[in-house]
Amino acid sequence: MQNDTDKSGRAAQEPAFCNCLALRQAARHATQLYDRHLAAEGLKTSQYSILAKLLRLGPQSIGALADMMVMDRTTTTRAVRPLARDGLVAIAPGTDERTRMVRITAAGEKRAKAAAAAWRAAQKEFEAGYGGAEAEKLRHDLARVVAV
Repeated sequence: MQNDTDKSGRAAQEPAFCNCLALRQAARHATQLYDRHLAAEGLKTSQYSILAKLLRLGPQSIGALADMMVMDRTTTTRAVRPLARDGLVAIAPGTDERTRMVRITAAGEKRAKAAAAAWRAAQKEFEAGYGGAEAEKLRHDLARVVAV
């Protein structure tokens, strides 16, 4: 059995036959790249995404946040807990007993704004390797996948 490697010495990836596998591999690869950049700010890509969303859109219910992040409610709750523990978001009762609202705190705003430079560096590195126009097209194509 022969192991092919790419220019960086990593195992070369054969094209996946399965759409789901191909998407998951690409997502893991991109997440690793962005996580490397965001590590200096003490955030994972998923945490930064939540903070950035709350910074842009204001307080959201867990359900609305889950829908925006294309996550289930339980996973979203688990993702928000460490942010709340670290004082980056606050969770409060919503309009009824079943609803919880999440809002970014001043500390969360500060961390998200500091992490934005690391996010931009990750974005730049991705686009340098993939191509800027191609990356824009990829984002549009992936938005179509999410809409299916």
